[in-house]
Amino acid sequence: MTREGNISQIWYTRCPVPTPVGLSVQLGLLEDSFSKQGITLNSIIDSKDRNIRSSHFNHHLDYSFRHGGNVPPIRARSEGSRTRLVGITWTDEFQAIITLPDSGIATTKDLAGRRFGIARRPPGIVDFMAATALKGLVSALSLEGLTPDDVEIVDIPLPDSVLDDREGPQLYGLRNRQAYGPEMAALLRGEVDAIYVKGTPGISIANLFATRTVVEFGFHPDPKIRVNSGSPRLLTVDERLAEERPDLVATLIETLKRTSDWAQTHADEVRRFVAREVGASEEVVAAANGPDLHRHLGIGLEAELVDAVGHYKDFLHEWGFLAGSFDIETWIDRRPWALIETRAVA
Repeated sequence: MTREGNISQIWYTRCPVPTPVGLSVQLGLLEDSFSKQGITLNSIIDSKDRNIRSSHFNHHLDYSFRHGGNVPPIRARSEGSRTRLVGITWTDEFQAIITLPDSGIATTKDLAGRRFGIARRPPGIVDFMAATALKGLVSALSLEGLTPDDVEIVDIPLPDSVLDDREGPQLYGLRNRQAYGPEMAALLRGEVDAIYVKGTPGISIANLFATRTVVEFGFHPDPKIRVNSGSPRLLTVDERLAEERPDLVATLIETLKRTSDWAQTHADEVRRFVAREVGASEEVVAAANGPDLHRHLGIGLEAELVDAVGHYKDFLHEWGFLAGSFDIETWIDRRPWALIETRAVA
C-alpha cells in the first residue's frame, strides 16, 4: 500500500455523533484536502470486513485516524496501542437518568435503594456503553451527595458485541441499531427502576415512552459532571501516520478547523448535517444538543480539554475499564499544531 512516508490511502472513522470530522466528510472538505495530495480516504466503520471495522474500537490499522467517543481510544492506549492524541472537541449533549412515571422516583434522592440498570456486553471490545451509564450514574448521584453504594446496580446482559450491532436483518436496512432498547425493555418489564440515556437516541427513546426525567445534567455548569464518553471526544491517529507524515496530520487538523469555522455561521446547515450523521430529525438534534451546536464543534488541545480527558481516564481506571493507567501528556502529540503555526507564518 505504501513505502515509508509515501502514503496512497488513509483509513478514517468517526462515531455517529456531532463531530467536525463527520461534518467535514459531508461537506467534501476532507476528501478534497487529501485528494490534492494523491491520497484516498477509506471509511473504517463502513467497511464490510469485520476485522477492519474493529479498528474503530481498537485503532489497530496503520495510517488511520479516529474521531469520536473517548472510551475506546483511551482503552486502546492503556493496552499499549501505538496512537497519538492530536485534538479534542467538546459538544455538550442531553444526559439524563430516566424512570417510568409510576415508579415513585421523582428526584435523585429517590434513587436510594432502588435498582439502576446497566447494559453489559460480552468480553472483548471495551464496554463503553456500560462505562458511560456508570459515569452518568456517578455524576447524577454526586449532585445530591450520594454514591453508587446507595443504589442497587442491576446488570442487563446483552448477547451481542457492538460489531454485531452493524450486521443482520434486525437492522431493517439501517446503519445502526437504536440505542437503549435493552435498557428500556428492562425498565418496562419492571426489572430495573431507572436507567441512563444520552444524546439524540436517549432523548428519542425517553420521548417515545413518555418517561419521567429524574435528573438532567448534560448542560450542567460543572464540566466534571458533564464529562463522559462523548464529552469530550478525541481525535487520534496511529503512530506510523504521526511519525512518518506529521504534515498530513496537520492537514487533517487544518481541514477540521476550517470546518469548525464554517459551522460558526451556518447553524441551520449544521443541524441538518448532524441530523443526517446521527440518524435523527433536526428537531431531535436541536433538543439533544441545544441551539448553539454550531458554536461547539471546535477542536484544540487546551488545558481544560486535556484535564477533562485525564479526569475520565482516571474514572475508567478506577472502575476497572482499563488495563492500566497512563499519563495523558505522554499521549498527546502537539507537533502538527506547531507545523500549522509555521505554515501560517510562511
